[in-house]
Amino acid sequence: MYAVVGCSDCQALTIVEGRPETTQCPRCGKRRKFEKLKTFVETDDEEHAREVRSSMLANRQGEGEAFAELDSFAEMESQVEEAVVADDEYLEASGIDSDEVEAAAERVENRSASTRGSSRKDTVLAALRDLDRPTEEEVVAYASDEGVPAEYVRDALDKLTRRGEVSESRGHYRLL
Repeated sequence: MYAVVGCSDCQALTIVEGRPETTQCPRCGKRRKFEKLKTFVETDDEEHAREVRSSMLANRQGEGEAFAELDSFAEMESQVEEAVVADDEYLEASGIDSDEVEAAAERVENRSASTRGSSRKDTVLAALRDLDRPTEEEVVAYASDEGVPAEYVRDALDKLTRRGEVSESRGHYRLL
């Protein structure tokens, strides 16, 4: 069930699904019991609730007649879907080979997938998890094998230690 309800403070109109005990106005943030809200319509059809709310908003702005001339949301949505040009069709009409675009996208995706597996910080954290009480140089070596620069590792260890996420004792690090 869907209900079009109004807020008594700011007069916002919203659609509420089901019958919650309380609901919060998205505009002013006031929380009220559902039973206390002014209910304009209750329906099992979400689209109908959207149409009623839209009609009420249009009438508030003096645009009720213009709104009445519009098609329903479902009809407008299908019109938009029919009017859209497919990506391949658009590229081909622009003189661009869509197969080449797709191949280039795959190359970029494959390249970024290998580096995206983990961030630099994740690599430093993984070193701290995987190694037993590692020194700074051991963490640097671990991270450099994953392509993380030594300078970044040293800065990350310093920041993690200052934040209390990592402890350092006598040159050995431990993840907290």
